[in-house]
Amino acid sequence: MWDSFWDYFWSLLVIFAFIAYLMILFNILTDLFWRDHKTSGWVKAVWVFFLVVFPYLTALVYLIARGNGMAERAREAAESAKQQTDAYIKQAAGRSPAQEIADAKALLDAGTITEDEFNSLKVKALS
Repeated sequence: MWDSFWDYFWSLLVIFAFIAYLMILFNILTDLFWRDHKTSGWVKAVWVFFLVVFPYLTALVYLIARGNGMAERAREAAESAKQQTDAYIKQAAGRSPAQEIADAKALLDAGTITEDEFNSLKVKALS
């Protein structure tokens, strides 16, 4: 199969091009179907059709024509994921002892709880 260095080199080049195309294809499909909610289904179908029929040319045209929007949508998706992660961390971490004491003090000032209940909540928050 590999009679010479150039056969090996050519095979390596073809494999690299194929893997690079697959990575670009997955990014394009992710952008089309998960991030871009403004494009109609027919336009998405046309892009997919041309990605199958003329793969490299269509991928290049897509990146040129929609590259800026693709980057913006990826940035928005990353920021949304970060906000969701931060919100989950805040929710999972719970409240700080200072927040617990401040809330208990507000309840005491409002007359909702007694001084003894406030002291027990303060001890519980600090433990």
